[in-house]
Amino acid sequence: MSTTYSTNQPGSTLGTALIDSWTMTRRELAHWARQPVQVVVGLVFPVMLLLMFSYLIGGGRGIDGDFKDYLVPGILTMTMAFGLEATMLAVTQDLGKGVIDRFRSMPMNSAAVLVGRSVADMLQSAVGLIVMIAVGYAIGWRWHDGAASFLAAVGLLLLFRFAMLWIGIYLAMVAGKPELVQAVQILVWPISFLSNAIASPESMPSWLGAVVEWNPMSATATAVRGLLGNPSAVGDSWAGAHAEMLAVAWPLVLIAVFFPLAVRRFRDLSR
Repeated sequence: MSTTYSTNQPGSTLGTALIDSWTMTRRELAHWARQPVQVVVGLVFPVMLLLMFSYLIGGGRGIDGDFKDYLVPGILTMTMAFGLEATMLAVTQDLGKGVIDRFRSMPMNSAAVLVGRSVADMLQSAVGLIVMIAVGYAIGWRWHDGAASFLAAVGLLLLFRFAMLWIGIYLAMVAGKPELVQAVQILVWPISFLSNAIASPESMPSWLGAVVEWNPMSATATAVRGLLGNPSAVGDSWAGAHAEMLAVAWPLVLIAVFFPLAVRRFRDLSR
């Protein structure tokens, strides 16, 4: 019978947990070198979305100012929700191959596998964010406030990604099989398009606009636009007026719910 280790065991410290997590992060990063096509596709897909909505589809109803200034922060926010299928597939494949069981039999902090996976994903997300910001700048988008506001906007985007990541990790362990991940990943699309990432709620029916403004993605997109000095087209709703607060509160709530659920699910896998 394999032995399960947890953070509550004697001798298990924050230092060893960090070392174990970094070991697992290095494992995930090594996979990048062996799967460069997957990494490149993950970087190119949001760029294609940005160019498509900017040049082919267009838009801008209910928006004062350059539509690109409205669109780019929205696409940056959407990008933080996309690409979760790679993480979810990696988790389910490890489960299917028995890799997780081998890790659980080692003297390793029980959350290190999940934390390592999340850190690797966040590093890739940061690289993707840099690429998207560069592409946005190349097509004419500009931010109009200082470096502090720019860094705060990047921080909100990565915080939103971190929250979405733990939802994905938990759902991957619930799904258990790679073929079920696609069904879960489809849910990202309606959540993304039921936000103000691409279109202003002012251009929608009033009932739909109200739903859109309470979407966590909308809060992040609106807060990022505000920090970057881009047009936000915020209505008169409470959610729109308090977008910056909600852009922090929503991800923290999601992390507080799904991080412990994911760790608990991981610990219960061999029971």
